[in-house]
This record gives sequence, structure tokens and C-alpha cells, in this order.
Amino acid sequence: MIPCQRDKFDLPQDVTYLNCAYTAPLLRAAAEAGNEAVKAKTNPATITPAHFFSTLEKNRSLFADLIACSPDDVAILPAVSYGIALAAKNLPAIKGQNIVILEDQFPSHVYSWRRLAAENGARIKTVRRPSDQNWTSAVLEAIDPDTAIAALPNCHWTDGTIIDLNRVGEKCRRVEAALVVDGTQSLGAMPFSEETIQPDFLVTTAHKWLLGPYSYGFCYVAPKWQNGKPLEENWMNREGSEDFMRLVDYRDAYQPGSRRYDVGEASNFILAPIAAVAIRQILDWGVENIAAALRHKTDTIAERADQMGLDVAPSADRAPHLIGVSKPGGFARELPELLAQQKVYVSIRGESIRISPHLYNTEQDLDRLFHTLGKVI
Repeated sequence: MIPCQRDKFDLPQDVTYLNCAYTAPLLRAAAEAGNEAVKAKTNPATITPAHFFSTLEKNRSLFADLIACSPDDVAILPAVSYGIALAAKNLPAIKGQNIVILEDQFPSHVYSWRRLAAENGARIKTVRRPSDQNWTSAVLEAIDPDTAIAALPNCHWTDGTIIDLNRVGEKCRRVEAALVVDGTQSLGAMPFSEETIQPDFLVTTAHKWLLGPYSYGFCYVAPKWQNGKPLEENWMNREGSEDFMRLVDYRDAYQPGSRRYDVGEASNFILAPIAAVAIRQILDWGVENIAAALRHKTDTIAERADQMGLDVAPSADRAPHLIGVSKPGGFARELPELLAQQKVYVSIRGESIRISPHLYNTEQDLDRLFHTLGKVI
């Protein structure tokens, strides 16, 4: 079990931050890397043409290590919405087919599919929230021979209830449907194997469970889709662009693998070093170890919520790192503000209090959370 890692962060001692699913605090080392990157930009003579590409390849490789894929399969993106739009641009969905999504799925993983369906005559097939919290069975039932795309997260962003992507991936391959995974609320806190799940596209942002910066993210693209159309044409994603003296020798060929899908200015000299430090730390801890440590915390939260008469999903149906606590009739919208007044930070998502701890949280944080909840609900 990983011991508390609060010393690696700069959170004030009197702050109980249980809101990693909203946005993560930076590691001290990541913040220092960001400060050094800003300082370097004050003297741009130190930035050579080689840095434009070495920065990219370093982070591409780190993310590849995280999900056990080839660096060639990884594109650098600014946001999940960018990656989902990229998948929608390249995956076929025709009249009579359906695109499977979850009820109350995050908007950035919905709007591109709605557009694709409207333009091609396909249909959005929404899986309603199951009363028994078993999303997996409901999703497997929804995927049928008419399914073109299953666009799903690893766990629901509002409350952490899980979808077994291993079984979903198997069903998708059986009916020849594409699988597009939004890893925003899982990568870095739940183990993920590209080889086992075999997504067609996997998209995530860095600023939540990857403990990185905002406006920076990653996209895995399966080899079968790596000859597709990028969302934009930029100088860096073209073959031979490392040679700055010949950039106006325009080329039709792209950089190899998923590099054609990189966003313009993907080198991002300020954000990239922050992301790199964070992923290295996650790899050093080990995602399996992180998940086990966070499962201990969310199991404790579930037990104490139950003692207060609040509802949580069974342990088998929820992610290790993210838990929704609910009650009949829901909670007052001002509850997060009331908790924040006591320096306790969570989110309300849908009908649930979404509680998302990380390795910086202590037993005292959980005591403070439930002591404060007891006073305000």
C-alpha cells in the first residue's frame, strides 16, 4: 500500500481536497518543471529546432508506457473534445446503424457523435442508467449487429460506476463495431491495457488523474486507423518537417503512425514538461498500486456514508478512485459551497456528491469530510 504522498504536493494543511475528478493539484516537482519552462521561454535562444520534436517524443513514449502501446500509436492533443472529434471524423457510421453512449455521459463525448449521426443518418442509442448500477450488462445488451461505434468511458464521470471494457471490447469485435474510450476519469488511477481492451481510439486529458496541466492530453489510435484524416493540417505533422531549412518544400506525406493527428504546436514547451514529470511519478508509483491505495479510501468513504444513511453503489460496481454518494431527493445545489466554507472540496454531479480522493489525502481528511457533511445535510 502506498503511504500518504501529501509531501509531494503543495496543498495547505487545513484544506481537504477530495476533488481530483474536477482537476488535480500539481506535484511540487511538476510545478517546478513548469516554472523552469517559463524561465526558459524568457531566453528563447536556448530553444533549438530539435526541441520541437524531442519534447513530443518524450511525452509520447511516457504515455505509451502508461497503457502498454507503441509510441507510434500516440497523438498529442489539447483536449478530449479534440480527440473525440478526430475519432468521429475517421470512423464510419451509416444510415441504419447506431452509436452507443451512456445516459448523462460527459458532453465532450456526446456532441461529435450527435453530429456524425445527424449527418450520416445513423442513430444515437443511449443506455439508460440501470437500477442495479450494472452498466456493463446494459451496455452489452445495447451493442448489436447494427452498432457502428460504442463511445464509452471506463467509469461514469458523475459517480464512478464502472463499465467492464474488457467484455465490451470483446462484444464490439464480435459485431465489428468500433470502440472509442474516454479515459478522462480513469487513466492514471485504474489499470488499462491497450492489448486487452483493444480500443480503436482512446482519449484523455492530463489535468485530472494524470496529475498534469490543463489544455494538454493524449490520444491512442489503433494502427488500422493511422492512415486517416487529421482534424487540421500543420507543418509539424508532415514528413521531413524536422528540417527547418526545407519547410517550404511542401509534402503530401505525413509523419509516421499517429503523429499526423498531433495538434498544431503540440510541442508546448510550457505544459509538456509538467505533464512529463507527472506521468513519470505515476509510473514510479504504479497504477495498480495507486488503484489499491485509492480503493482503500473509497471503501472507507462508502462505509461511513452508509452509516449516515446515504446510498453508494456496491464495491463491485464502482471504480477504485471515484465514488458517488446520494440520497433520495438529491442534495441542495449549494452543498459544495457550504463544504468549501469549511475548506472541504467535492463536487455535485447529477444526483450524487462526487468524492474523488488521491494519494495526498489523509485519514483526517475523511474525518473532516464526514464531520462537515453531518452538519450541513
